[in-house]
Amino acid sequence: MKTRLVASFLLAASTGFSQSYLDLVKADPSNWLSYSGSFGAQRHSALKQVNTGNVDNLMVKWIYHVPRAVELEGVPIVSNGVMYVTQSNEVEALDARSGRLIWQYQRSTAGAGHNRGVAVYERKVYLGTTDASLIALDERTGSVIWETKMLNGARYQGGAPLVVNNKVIVGLYSTSGLVDAYDAETGKPLWRWSALPKPGEPGSETWAGGDAWKFGGGPTWLTGSYDPELNLIYWGTGQANPDFIGDKRTGDNLYTECVVALDPDTGKLKWYFQFTPHDVHDWDAVEVPVLVNAQFEGQPRKLLVQANRNGYYYVLDRTNGKFLHGTPFVKLLTWSSGLTSDGRPILVPGKEPTLQGNLVCPATAGATNWPSPAYNPDTHYFYAVVTEGCSINYRGSDNFQATAVSSSGTGYIESPEEQKRWQNYVRALDVTTGKLIWEYKQIGSNHYGPGLLSTAGGLLFAGDNQGVLTALDVRGGKPLWHFSAGEKITASPMAYSVLGNEYVTLVSGPNVIAFGLPDRK
Repeated sequence: MKTRLVASFLLAASTGFSQSYLDLVKADPSNWLSYSGSFGAQRHSALKQVNTGNVDNLMVKWIYHVPRAVELEGVPIVSNGVMYVTQSNEVEALDARSGRLIWQYQRSTAGAGHNRGVAVYERKVYLGTTDASLIALDERTGSVIWETKMLNGARYQGGAPLVVNNKVIVGLYSTSGLVDAYDAETGKPLWRWSALPKPGEPGSETWAGGDAWKFGGGPTWLTGSYDPELNLIYWGTGQANPDFIGDKRTGDNLYTECVVALDPDTGKLKWYFQFTPHDVHDWDAVEVPVLVNAQFEGQPRKLLVQANRNGYYYVLDRTNGKFLHGTPFVKLLTWSSGLTSDGRPILVPGKEPTLQGNLVCPATAGATNWPSPAYNPDTHYFYAVVTEGCSINYRGSDNFQATAVSSSGTGYIESPEEQKRWQNYVRALDVTTGKLIWEYKQIGSNHYGPGLLSTAGGLLFAGDNQGVLTALDVRGGKPLWHFSAGEKITASPMAYSVLGNEYVTLVSGPNVIAFGLPDRK
């Protein structure tokens, strides 16, 4: 373990401005305090200094190269002029105006894995590690305040934590989907929720026909969202195991492929909605749940919306999980002919994986995936990175036996048919109907890639896996500015301001790049 204090005087101006719980609720746009920017996970910045009228003047203000990094996925966090950047087991604190290093924390831990960011609260920076520990660092020096080994069953923690009600909430990479809560002050474990019910527990009856439940499912590897008024956290869960073979797990396999609403004080499940019951295509439902207050069929509603990896866009009542509306947001969708009145997919026979391989659309890679969506309250549009295309899905054996070492039934390849190969788009949907408003084709971008950032300046910032960041007009999708970073982009852009100057920041490969307007003379 190594902590290096480089320029602590740069933090002197911020020592009296530690982020409180009320600061997290307020989400001052000058800061970017959580993975999705705010509890509602809209990834929308109220800043508008950079706008449609001047975005063509946007220029690089500074670049910071993260040592030893290859392909960063974390979203930088900014708190009162200090930026926190992460890779596996490491945090760099930077001056957000200049990119100058303030301090660095590096944990000497074997193993590697993705890291998607930290959380900040009450002068602490919270980091999850590859050996399944949660660490609280002093935001001023990077020194360790406390360290907690996560409870049994965790492989590692790479998603960004979420701080709620003096609790650090984390999803885990594990054999079964887990959401944990720890005391933010001391690191004491408080509660754990599992997506995999044990025999006799509610939901266990949906794992009939064998002992597949022992080998897990429902991983919770992205960060959730939170409604302070309802005091509910919302978290997405992933696939059932074995992932491509459902013979010995007949039933819906709760609580995989769900969004769940949990009481953050107790971890108690309040409601759930399952997008893909008995999934055999590995369509994780971990996409960030976006919380929106809007009129739905003439009535004000508290909504939760998600573009799901299975190709459907969903609108739910987030107070109780009731399905309100669903519609495809991709053109290539062959596994289902529609949704029932309660949101259950109507299956098309013969689309399951086979020994010879079976074509299905969208691809297992997903109609969308972990790259973050955005919502703009001015346009009432929901924006998502969308992949049109199909895959050929294989099952490895007619008598596959899952083990504690391997629970994968096999895998998939991209469709060789030209019209069904993968192509990425940025799409704008009407938030309550899912109607396509506009789309922007990301030429040459065909797999995963970064997420999106919406701003009050009328802009939507979208990167692609070719290393290009583009600013689009939020209303019509017209490209207004672009920048080639020269490295693959796998993290979502974000925005903040320091001393009245707005910055848009992009993580590309091993580099952090901050953009701003030319200095005023």
